[in-house]
Amino acid sequence: MEIFLFVVGLIFLIIGAEALVRGASDLATAFGISPLVIGLTVVAFGTSSPELAVSIKSTLADQGSITVGNVIGSNIFNVLFILGLSAIVTPLVVSQQLIRLDVPLLIALSGVVLFFSRDQQFSRLEGIILVGALVVYLWFLIDQTRREQMLLKDESTTPPSSQRHWFQNGIFIIIGLALLVLGSRWLVDSAVSFAGYLGVSELIIGLTIIAAGTSLPELVTSIVASLRGERDIAVGNVIGSNLFNLMGVLGFASIISPTGITVSSAVTHFDLPIMTAVAFACLPIFFTGRQISRWEGMILFGYYIAYTLYLILGATHHATLPAFSAVMLYFVIPLTILTLIIVTVRELTNRSQT
Repeated sequence: MEIFLFVVGLIFLIIGAEALVRGASDLATAFGISPLVIGLTVVAFGTSSPELAVSIKSTLADQGSITVGNVIGSNIFNVLFILGLSAIVTPLVVSQQLIRLDVPLLIALSGVVLFFSRDQQFSRLEGIILVGALVVYLWFLIDQTRREQMLLKDESTTPPSSQRHWFQNGIFIIIGLALLVLGSRWLVDSAVSFAGYLGVSELIIGLTIIAAGTSLPELVTSIVASLRGERDIAVGNVIGSNLFNLMGVLGFASIISPTGITVSSAVTHFDLPIMTAVAFACLPIFFTGRQISRWEGMILFGYYIAYTLYLILGATHHATLPAFSAVMLYFVIPLTILTLIIVTVRELTNRSQT
């Protein structure tokens, strides 16, 4: 039965992602809303609904480690795995808004969450602050959408012909989201059962299996969007999902928790700094050429493999863990940072000359 649910869940994810991307892109065209805003809101928040459902359920069941691991693991998975794999499939064009606003906001929020974890707990007040930030962010996007619609009306008095099909597009979006949520739930439940047989800890399950499972809607949606040429939706979906995970998922979970969400020392000193560093790495990658090239996608994807391998080695206390950590810390990471600095400086030089 678990294998059956796993397969059916995967099928639902693929069909749901196709319906969601098709409905969202057509709806954006119909109402004069940029695909990026649609990707940052409707698509991103919709595909993040599994993270929200799993985190609230885990919080109420006093399984805070799964809640925290789900948010952190999903954010790492979204950038390294999803953006990496999507860019390998086809290079992704990056909007100026992402570089100027959304990615800096993601970096700032990651730092804030890291600061909140200093006492190894996310309190209700900190959850209210995060949800309040989400409200302000949504207000900004709504205001931006209103300005875009006014500009569209000024430029043309004839409504787009596809506006007649807004109801049909809305149905596509609802069906797509429903299939994504149901498919991801079946996948996660079956994967957690598999992990339970292996005796894996709650934190590791949250950081890997649940994080990857609840991020499958983002994964399939971004890949489908890339293949359909909707690259703003592909990138906006990932960044928007990460923002919603920090402000919405972690915020709401902290609010409903009676005693706050406990954060382990390992998360504070390793996983959260990794998540923050991944968010920070988006800026130079997005800035260079205003796109995510295939080689940059390979770097992102490779780092997710390395991160997952580190978690597995640590969980099994494997003898090769110290050597693996040394290679990553003293060779791979410094080489990557140096490469990004050189590419960024070259980009700045070329822009100054033109």
